[in-house]
Amino acid sequence: QVQLVESGGGLVQAGGSLRLSCAASGRTFRTYAMGWFRQGPEKERELVARVLVGGGIRYADSVKGRFTISRNNAKNTIYLQMNNLRPEDTAVYFCNYVSVGGQNSWGQGTPVNVSS
Repeated sequence: QVQLVESGGGLVQAGGSLRLSCAASGRTFRTYAMGWFRQGPEKERELVARVLVGGGIRYADSVKGRFTISRNNAKNTIYLQMNNLRPEDTAVYFCNYVSVGGQNSWGQGTPVNVSS
């Protein structure tokens, strides 16, 4: 079992920045990937950014050039630096962990609200 604790969400004006953090604990020795998903009002949950244990990174097209995912392996923590935020980035952001065996774990979510 893997536990994920997110932090860093909040209210920001368009054009502003936020940094999300996600700390993983528990059975994290079989990591395949960690990443961020988001779910906006009346929308389906979507991938924002993901980093694989081998270092590969994937971003949603809508955030490329604005968001940066990074990780600190020693702390089992990933970060999402979000710059030039837009109102359409408003969503609850969820941290995701995927094990080598394909088991998914989710954080409780942290809200991001971008005002125009």
